[in-house]
Amino acid sequence: MAIYPAEKQNVAAAADQIKSGGVVAFPTETVYGLGADALNASAVAQIFEIKNRPHFDPLIVHIADFKELDKIAEVNDLALMLAKKFWPGPLTLVLKKKNNIPDLVTSGLSTVAVRMPNHPVALELIRLAETPIAAPSANPFGYLSPTTAKHVQDQLGDKVAMILDGGPCATGVESTILDLVFSKPAILRAGGIPIEEIEKVVGPLEFRKAGASPSAPGQLEQHYAPRKRLKVLEREQILNHPNLDAGGVLFFSNPPILKAKKVKTLSVRGDLKEAAANLFSFLHDFDDSDCAFILAESVPETGLGSAIMDRLRKASAGSASAH
Repeated sequence: MAIYPAEKQNVAAAADQIKSGGVVAFPTETVYGLGADALNASAVAQIFEIKNRPHFDPLIVHIADFKELDKIAEVNDLALMLAKKFWPGPLTLVLKKKNNIPDLVTSGLSTVAVRMPNHPVALELIRLAETPIAAPSANPFGYLSPTTAKHVQDQLGDKVAMILDGGPCATGVESTILDLVFSKPAILRAGGIPIEEIEKVVGPLEFRKAGASPSAPGQLEQHYAPRKRLKVLEREQILNHPNLDAGGVLFFSNPPILKAKKVKTLSVRGDLKEAAANLFSFLHDFDDSDCAFILAESVPETGLGSAIMDRLRKASAGSASAH
């Protein structure tokens, strides 16, 4: 699978792939996506095959123009207000779907998850393809999300014809997912828009966990997992951990007393935005290292810290228990 710089002619070629029913990997501000024509069920089926993704896990549909929203979903005033406030950006809205969205995209649900990515390459790809693009993260299902083109290449090999390289993802964690179908909006997944920012617009939000089947991506208890065992610890626990074979992921400042084979600091300043941007990239690095397992320090669950801890908990549950 070749990596192509996200230059005009390559983005146009990728759009032609989408138009012809193919699948391409492309950058967004959150993570790299694996995209196909959202209105073409056969094209979308390739995404599930490439990722080995279960069909009960729905996809997010990406648009590049506000006019496209009304073509695929039943839009209400609250959805319009939130879209105007946070789009383009890492907020996904779950709405009642229109009939032109294949059931495969939504896992047979009557709702569709939609967002407008805040990345010039993604927006240009969608415009040139002239169709909404269904796109989960460009990785094998359940594994670490990719935040660089090389992550995609390393994980998917030659399964996709094109990877558009738009550089490292600025946000580094997936979008926040907000369900607007019921009378009270609910968070289905913490992500790149802090929940506190949404609550300033709509008031207090509730969290809704997945039932027997998820109603949006990223709701499973085990997800985002590295190949190596990962354990989440408090700062005092991680600094005093005795095993020298571990890799240590610290939230802020790197004290020399940490007993670990390899250490990375998410943000020396303790900045949650920087920490979120580095999270998956650092875990990929540890997966490729000779560390026996990974110890990750917990972060404050405010702002983007909620999304970071969501990913770390699910990554820990998805890997074997660390020593």
